[in-house]
Amino acid sequence: MKSNYITERLALCELSLADTTFIKDLVNTPGWMKFIGDRNIRTEEDASNYVQKIMNNNNIKYWVVKLKNQHISIGIVTFIKRDYLEHHDIGFAFLPKYAGNGYGYEASLTVLDDAINKNNHRRILATTIKENINSIKLLEKLGLSFEKEMEVGKDLLMIYSVTDDKFFIKELS
Repeated sequence: MKSNYITERLALCELSLADTTFIKDLVNTPGWMKFIGDRNIRTEEDASNYVQKIMNNNNIKYWVVKLKNQHISIGIVTFIKRDYLEHHDIGFAFLPKYAGNGYGYEASLTVLDDAINKNNHRRILATTIKENINSIKLLEKLGLSFEKEMEVGKDLLMIYSVTDDKFFIKELS
């Protein structure tokens, strides 16, 4: 997978320690807390440790999504090989002020295209909880379909998937 991507409106850059403040802000948004969970990141040091842990794990890839012309960090796209899933899992999270502008679709579609069409990932998964309606809508717009429910710890996750033979690049809308 690439370290950086450029789209019409966005720049996706591999997570670095320079993103510590942004990550602290993102993981403490109401949406992250409700749908992803509290990571107990309250200080810059907590955030720095969290970012370093992600960067040290070869099974986790985070890209910080930035507005291309303004260099403002607005969200993340993740690509993770989780222990409880057979295939990589794509994820995304955006600051509330940037939601609803198509940025999640544009950024996630770029990563999906690279994973499937250039890195030979034949199947990509995504997980969410039933209450995360906006995430489900985006997953379906990206071409992922509901596959099954799975209990992981105390959470009931909905598993979505797309395969290389069913993934076609759609025009960004």
